[in-house]
Parts: sequence; C-alpha cells; structure tokens
Amino acid sequence: MKKGTLTWLILVFFAFGCKGQTESAENISNPSQRKGPVGGGCDGCELMYIGIPKEINATDTSAGWYEEKGQKLLLTGTVFEPGGKTPAPNIIIYYWHTDTEGYYAADTKTDPKAKSHGRLRGWVKSDENGKYSIYTIRPAPYPNEDLPAHIHLSIKETDIENEYYTDDVVFDDDPLLIPYMKKYPPENRGGSGIVRVLLKDNLQIAEHDIILGLNIPNYPKKQVSEKQSGLNIGDDQPSFIPFHAFGPDKGSQACPVCKYGRYHGIVFLVGNNPDWDDIKKWLGFLELQSSLRQKYLKAYFVYGNENAYSKSKREKELETIGRELNLQRTALTFVPSFSDSKTEANLNKINPETENTFIIYKNRRIVDKYIDLKATSENFDLISNSLDRTRGDFFDLDGMPHN
Repeated sequence: MKKGTLTWLILVFFAFGCKGQTESAENISNPSQRKGPVGGGCDGCELMYIGIPKEINATDTSAGWYEEKGQKLLLTGTVFEPGGKTPAPNIIIYYWHTDTEGYYAADTKTDPKAKSHGRLRGWVKSDENGKYSIYTIRPAPYPNEDLPAHIHLSIKETDIENEYYTDDVVFDDDPLLIPYMKKYPPENRGGSGIVRVLLKDNLQIAEHDIILGLNIPNYPKKQVSEKQSGLNIGDDQPSFIPFHAFGPDKGSQACPVCKYGRYHGIVFLVGNNPDWDDIKKWLGFLELQSSLRQKYLKAYFVYGNENAYSKSKREKELETIGRELNLQRTALTFVPSFSDSKTEANLNKINPETENTFIIYKNRRIVDKYIDLKATSENFDLISNSLDRTRGDFFDLDGMPHN
C-alpha cells in the first residue's frame, strides 16, 4: 500500500476513531448527560466484530510477530471484575496498533471493512484465571505527531450489550508520553494504560491488568462497600511529598512513588483515629517484609492526623517510635492532613476517619487495597500473600524474569 493511502487512513482514524473517543469522554463529564451505551460510545470500536474468530484463545500472536522486523513485545495481564480483586474469565479483548513506521498498514489478508485498523490486530479471551497474552511487535508513534506510540483495546463482556474502549496501552519509556500526558491527562478507563517494559533476552514484556467498569461511564455493575478510602485498584499511585521523620530519607520530603516506584511499594496510612499498639505491630510486620524482600519492596507509614497538628511534635513522636522498634527499612512519614494540598496528600483520597488504609502498588499502579485491618496473624498473611500475588507472573523477587 502506498504511504499516501496510509496517511489518509490515519486521518480517517483520527476523525472517526480517537476523536470520537475523546468527545464521548468529554460528554460524560457532566452527570446529567450520562445516558446511552456503556462507555459513552466509541466510533470505530465496532470493527472488532469484523473477522472475529468463532473460537478465541487466551493467547494471540499478531502478524507482526512473524512478519515485522521490529521489537518483539509480549503484552500480558489479568482481567478483573469491578473492584480489582476477582479475576474475570471469558472477557474478549480486541487489540489493534500501528506497524514499526507508525501506520495502520493493511495487506491482501486484511478484511476490506477493517482496513482502517490495519493488519496488526487480533483478539484474546481471558482464561479461567482472567489471564491473557498478546505476542506482537512494539508499535511506532504516528509520523509527525506528538501522540505517543500506543495499542488500542476494546472490551466485550458477555452480559453487556455493547463493546467499550479502555485507555490505550502506552509505554513509560516513550519520550512522547510525559509531554502528551501534561496536555491530555489519562482517564484511566479500565485502569492505567501506562506500562513499564522489562526485557528478557530479545523480548520486551509489558504487564497490563484491566479492571472491568473502572471509570467507564454508564457501567451497570456497582461496587458495594460500606467504607471508601483511597484510589481504586488499577489507578496510578499519585506522587506526593510527605515529611520523613524516620527511615532512609529522614529529614527530606522524598516522594515515595517517584523515588522508589520501580518495584513494589506498600503505603500504610492512618488518619484521625490512631491505635498505636496496633500500628506498632503493623510496623514490625512491614519491617520484616521489607527485610525479606530487600530492595524490591519499599514500605511507608503515612500519618495524617489533622487534630492538634504540630510539625515538630509529630516529627519527634514518629522518631521515638522508629527508635523504639529499631526500624531500618520502613519509612515513618507524616502530612498535616490527608486533605493537605501543600503536600498533595489529598490526591490519595484517604478517608481520615478509617482506622487505616493499605495501598499496594507496583510500577506506580495500585494493584491491591485494604481498609480497617487489625494487626492479626490472619491479616499479616493477607498482606504477605497479596505482595506475592501482585509481584507479577514473570518476575521473581530478584527482579529477573522467570519462565
């Protein structure tokens, strides 16, 4: 196909694909307008049904894997039910992306009705454990555009009438990503689309979990929870700058996720109702986990009690506890309150009236969350098992890939 034709196809896609998605996202920002199909509509997503196979597996390999000279890529992850904890089987994921030159290039095998999506397209269906894997090549950004390279995804659930799109998969090492995000903040539809790529031999591996219904307008399933605290599983853990009273960054306002976001992080947040006997037991547990997992886990205690706040007293209080418990790895930090805009602590959306909130993140993305946990052996096991489960299918505790 001639490049001129390919360029025209890209322009058509911009007019009827990505632009349509952006407009629908804008329309649903007003609650009074939240009517219509699940997801708010998606021009071009209906092409997922063109050429769809009768039998769809949990693993698919695109034509690019065999025919392109680009960087081989494995995009893999788990699909979860709303809430991000229960795996969701039998969910169809349709993907399409550009080739190594940034074009949606078609060939003689491409269905004429789906040429605007090109030949690098396919389908997977999550298995009984919610897992899926796509073997393809890493796409290139559109020529002469500031949009980062991306992979489009559309979702079809069996009990929802229409398909809907999620955030595009984008790559955290793409130099176009940060400037673009500053102009167009992601919606986190289905969770964050930003993936960190790791290398195994000549294969790049990117883990991307999908949370059904997360930030999807008109989604019929509702999460039932008596208490809410913290962002959703699947969202990005935000940057914020607490005061470090004790630990490796004592005396600074180091941002936990900025400085140590590469591997696992667990943030233990307590607001206006501290139970210090319970807190000390949790801190001992977190110190043990940090010691066992070495540099691949960073643990933080963030105290945000806004009652009778004094910076100097709060600092001394936490320093005393750190010395009492002989903490070496766990950081004891504090903010004036969880609504404090100066430290951006409000971005965490912590309910200060809960006894505690535990946020577990990996590669800056929240992968698990718990509220109001007492320091019992059962709950220690709960957190430990969560850290094991969310470390990733392809990486051991030494950070290296395994088969």
